Amino acid sequence: MKSVLVIGMGRFGIHLARRMQELKNDVMVVDRNPNIADELTPIFSDVQIGDCTRETVLRSFGVSNFDICFVTIGENFQSSLEITSLLKDMGAKYVIAKANREIQGKFLLRNGADEVIYPEKEMAEHLALRLNSNNVFDFIELTPEFAIFELPVMSSWAGKSIASINVRRKYNVNIIAIKGANKRISTMPEPDYIFKEDDHIIAAGRQADLMKMSNKIKD
Repeated sequence: MKSVLVIGMGRFGIHLARRMQELKNDVMVVDRNPNIADELTPIFSDVQIGDCTRETVLRSFGVSNFDICFVTIGENFQSSLEITSLLKDMGAKYVIAKANREIQGKFLLRNGADEVIYPEKEMAEHLALRLNSNNVFDFIELTPEFAIFELPVMSSWAGKSIASINVRRKYNVNIIAIKGANKRISTMPEPDYIFKEDDHIIAAGRQADLMKMSNKIKD
């Protein structure tokens, strides 16, 4: 369990904080708007009201005690920049700040952010790649070049083993897991695993190779 501070309760901040709480983390949420804070009280056990650009307010939260501090303010970049800088000055262990543009990210990193996230950009890229092929069910981008894709098995694979198809040599990707029809995921499948028609594979490799393989799967 981690101790998490989330500053800025817009849509992204709320979704992030709720998910962190669902994952059994200790979450404190902060917003300067008392009406928003009132709405969040039934959802979160620790809701604070305050303008975090004010040093006295931010210091009162004991930011050095949190494992992660998120700055998820979307509308006022100047405030996001000031809060990020103050958090690091106060000894915050790890600060993750939200940005809408690359130039904002550069300023946030220069002012102390340990990591910058671009939720809208990442969601758009994820959606575009997934919809580019009817066969990509999900993906995780590891780097701009490498990724993990969830793909259905080719119809010709059914009844054959991983070793007999030799996916790594033929397609230059590695199968790291199998998702069955029951949605159960089996990691690191053995070479003698026999594919079923309704299996999905979780494969890792270069995005270009993964897309090439997905295009060979009949829609």
